[in-house]
Amino acid sequence: MKKNKLLTVMLIILAALLLLGVIFYVLLTKLNNEPEEKEASIEEIVLASVDIPEITTNLKDGHYARMQLKIQTDSEDAAGELTQRIFQVNNIVIQELSEMTEEDLQGKQGKVLFEKAIKAQVNELMQAGEVQKVYMTSFIIQ
Repeated sequence: MKKNKLLTVMLIILAALLLLGVIFYVLLTKLNNEPEEKEASIEEIVLASVDIPEITTNLKDGHYARMQLKIQTDSEDAAGELTQRIFQVNNIVIQELSEMTEEDLQGKQGKVLFEKAIKAQVNELMQAGEVQKVYMTSFIIQ
């Protein structure tokens, strides 16, 4: 009788430990699998983007730059706000370019730094969303 009782208690303890282990494993895997952000489709990106008309302005060193930009926002509402703020974006771009030389804009790194500067300054203006990326769609220095 003692042997049966001891075996039953051991099986109950073993089953309880096994159940706790399974619960612990499930909880860990669920908590570690954070939901991945859904990658936006190209249609969504286009709807949340704004074309900035061609801008021509003098650079600090006497050369001039001509460029067009496309600015991607995080939502259609933000794109609507940005459309209304195009004059402010133009002003930011002109001011930024007026402090740069032809050499500052040479190569990939110079263009990336310029895009980051524009993004940061435009984001300071935005109220309905934020800028995610600034693209140069046309660029000439003379």
